[in-house]
Amino acid sequence: MNRKAIINKTKKFVKQTLEGAEGGHDWFHTKRVLANSIHIAKKENANLFVVQLAALLHDIADAKFHDGDETLGPKIASEFLAAQKVDLLDREHIIKIIKSVSFKNSLSPIENPFDSIELQIVQDADRLDAIGAIGIARAFNYGGFKNRELHNPKVPPNMNMNKEAYKKSSAPTINHFYEKLLLLKEKMNTPTGKKLAENRHDFMLSYLDQFYQEWEGIK
Repeated sequence: MNRKAIINKTKKFVKQTLEGAEGGHDWFHTKRVLANSIHIAKKENANLFVVQLAALLHDIADAKFHDGDETLGPKIASEFLAAQKVDLLDREHIIKIIKSVSFKNSLSPIENPFDSIELQIVQDADRLDAIGAIGIARAFNYGGFKNRELHNPKVPPNMNMNKEAYKKSSAPTINHFYEKLLLLKEKMNTPTGKKLAENRHDFMLSYLDQFYQEWEGIK
């Protein structure tokens, strides 16, 4: 098994599969998560091959773009990895990461939760791309994609959502900062992820200050 060749084939497969995807969950998002994952993995004692494949395939069929089907992404990834003759143990590990990586899975109790340093790395890498300047851009891009309000002072953030409520939410995009983005710094797993999250978190706070200053217009 030529690992470099498999990584390159996976990049090509993901890039083709995500062609035309919503801008916050496209190939460029995956590419950034891959880069983040490699950076973090080099500072941890982790299986870099598993990390790279999981990062590349983590959004191959995001459930929110497939009628909420959370089985499709793992199925597509599993079939692709099997076709590349990836070792069964690595393949099973990668699929568990894909099933576990999403933020929404942290909102409700999970039976037999999975954990590994490789999951922690990919999760941190994905969460880093959800915060800071890129995270802000992605949030508003998705809000526009779903035709959501930018902000509505009459609609407060829901800080007690479970997984199902989170999936069904159609709240204004600004609420998403409080319901997810500003929570991610404290949810980072690795020391490297925690450190990288600090500046991005502070940038979002500064952005919100400026947003509220401008919201009512000049008086």
